[in-house]
Amino acid sequence: MPNCPKCNGEYTYDDGTSYVCPDCFYEWTQRDMEILLEEATIKDAFGNELKDGDNVTIIKDLKVKGSSDVLKQGTKVKGILLRDAGDGHDISCKIAGFGSMNLKSEVVKKI
Repeated sequence: MPNCPKCNGEYTYDDGTSYVCPDCFYEWTQRDMEILLEEATIKDAFGNELKDGDNVTIIKDLKVKGSSDVLKQGTKVKGILLRDAGDGHDISCKIAGFGSMNLKSEVVKKI
């Protein structure tokens, strides 16, 4: 059984056409789970699904906050790590000459 998408409770049960969480009384269907999983995937600017360890290219010049430097279009980034961030910066990476940085998935293209 899948954990509850609302409270992450592990004691969910199948109620015929839906799943039920006895901890928070949340009910959902298999289609609801598919939609949640689809929304949770991180995609690049062209709709390609990104995964940890992927290599990407920056598709536009980016100003680096707190610096006068600019990340140029075409800069290659190797071995990205995906993170769940509320600020939209869902990629954590290291860029040669800049160090550790967080990027938005909408400004990269999967190689």
